[in-house]
Amino acid sequence: MILQGLLEVLQPMTIVLVAIGTAVGIIFGSIPGLTATMAIVMFLPVTYSMTASEGISMLMALYIGGISGGLISAILLNIPGTPSSVATCFDGKPLADKGEAGKALGTGVVFSFVGTIIGIGLLMILAPVLCDFALKFQAYEYCALAVFSLSMVIALTGHDMPKGLISAVLGALLATVGLAPIDSKPRFTFGLYQLNNGFALVVLLIGLFAIAEVMAYAETVRQKQDFTIRSNVKIKGVGFTFKEFVGQLRNAVVSALIGVGIGILPGIGGGVSCMISYTVSKNTSKRRELYGTGIMDGVVASETANNGTIGGAMIPLLSLGIPGDAATAMLLGGLQIHNVAPGPLIYEKNGVVVYAIFFAMVLSAIFMMLFMLLGMRFFVTVLKVPKNYLLPVVVVLCAIGAIGNANMIFDTYCMVGFGLMSYLLIKSKVPTVPMILGFILGPTFEQNLRRVSQLTSSDPFWNHPIFCVLIIATAFVVVFSVRANLKDAQRAQEAERQALKAGGADE
Repeated sequence: MILQGLLEVLQPMTIVLVAIGTAVGIIFGSIPGLTATMAIVMFLPVTYSMTASEGISMLMALYIGGISGGLISAILLNIPGTPSSVATCFDGKPLADKGEAGKALGTGVVFSFVGTIIGIGLLMILAPVLCDFALKFQAYEYCALAVFSLSMVIALTGHDMPKGLISAVLGALLATVGLAPIDSKPRFTFGLYQLNNGFALVVLLIGLFAIAEVMAYAETVRQKQDFTIRSNVKIKGVGFTFKEFVGQLRNAVVSALIGVGIGILPGIGGGVSCMISYTVSKNTSKRRELYGTGIMDGVVASETANNGTIGGAMIPLLSLGIPGDAATAMLLGGLQIHNVAPGPLIYEKNGVVVYAIFFAMVLSAIFMMLFMLLGMRFFVTVLKVPKNYLLPVVVVLCAIGAIGNANMIFDTYCMVGFGLMSYLLIKSKVPTVPMILGFILGPTFEQNLRRVSQLTSSDPFWNHPIFCVLIIATAFVVVFSVRANLKDAQRAQEAERQALKAGGADE
């Protein structure tokens, strides 16, 4: 079956379809608001007349290209093309501002490939074992996992933890808008039917990053300035050295494993995995104070994790028929259209197609790396476009992406509102990143907490060892992060005192 699956993918038509799917996915991923899910939805009808191997291979290519393409706008414009690329902005854009856009792009592309390959490898080898473990996650475990992930907020807040916690709580409150998860009662909708489904994550991200960026730039339009961001950006090879690549391997492997682990759990997704891997990388690094200023480590952690999530998300999809996010839900529809029934018997009934999917993912990862490395010099030309020409185009594309999310003009109003809110928060020095984590994990925590409250009398928590382990791990993370942040604050104060003394001596 393995050889037959390989031969299916090596057919000229399948190779062409995978190449087209990867290229289209990259384009969709790089435009804010147009996600991998949208690409799959739009091309799903195109695959009706194809064979199972051809159609599913193309859908997988769209998925991989869409997740990877988000790094382009995240690095060049500080606007994540997809929710999975949020953490890439933290160090990718500062690197680009230093004139090292080529290094940031090259790092993102190469380690996206590394993360995808690691994820696929684990998908092929460990699928049955990991799925059995994932089945043990119930309401208790998901509730503890959400708390553990939210504890990462402390590590993302920097020196001012209260403001970071305010941001996270605000994100969780925004997630409560709409119908309640269990009894479906409307909350904070104010009679607007458009809010019944709540705010979309894509709309929130566009507002927090893209619109806020435009508003911040609008402040400076009357000041004399050079409208060109960077006129000369040199790229040598893939942008970084082999020594730097070797130095990042440990970071990449750990981040990929985090991505795969998060991907296995339904409803979590790449947006959380990139945040958690970034936080873990920062907390375990010897130069954690440099994170956020533009270092390679942050880009590696984010991009390796979100691409590793692809392989992790495919494990429950193929072995159990359980989609982990919106994109894999669309892929489930694609599998059913081509009469491939996911589940424990998929290897027996459709083994050739399964192995064709594995090889198509590898082929798509190769195409993704080639296309993005070859196009890297073209992407960097975005930095040569004056912002007063570029940003209006970005706003139009963002509006199109917001409308395309649910075909509602109302989402564009929400996008502008979130942008204004983000602008005011930034002015108040309140970080917006914890808000995203709170928004993503808030519904998971609330839904499972309500279930746990109904189970406590008949099923106490000590019957759930995974729950207990996660709670202990959460306590450890909180203590470790608080101590690390306090040390960073002390160092910053000491450096400020020394600078004041040096200034006084000079006078």
